[in-house]
Amino acid sequence: MIDEGKKAPAVSLKDQDGKKVSLNDFKGNNIVLYFYPKDNTSGCTKEACNFRDDFPDFKKLKAVILGISPDSIESHKKFAEKFKLPFNLLSDEKKQVLEKYGVWKEKSMYGRKYMGVERSTFIIDKTGKVRKIFRKVKVADHNKEVTEALKELK
Repeated sequence: MIDEGKKAPAVSLKDQDGKKVSLNDFKGNNIVLYFYPKDNTSGCTKEACNFRDDFPDFKKLKAVILGISPDSIESHKKFAEKFKLPFNLLSDEKKQVLEKYGVWKEKSMYGRKYMGVERSTFIIDKTGKVRKIFRKVKVADHNKEVTEALKELK
């Protein structure tokens, strides 16, 4: 498990354009690393669009947003284009980063158990330390919670 105050585990995945992206690329910036279950589903679309709509606020706070799900690069490309997302979506089809961050979990719906992504957000500071963890995220106003947490990083 990852704890607040600890160094963020390395991430190196391909984005929606097939380019390799790693956390080290953003040293000196705060990073909003958010994990979501699936492109083009209602909750995930709302969450991504909320981050998109507040993107100017995140830029002012010198924060980079990175979304991660187990969807393919192609799926991410279509999702990002459809909703004009101004940030990278990283593909973790092998679920290595999802497991490293402890967000690949057993879930249950209508009594059926299955493995899936627990919607979570990690705020990583300019030095690479995890400063805030949001688990079992509720989409409504989550973007505001994240903005407030970023404002507290000085």
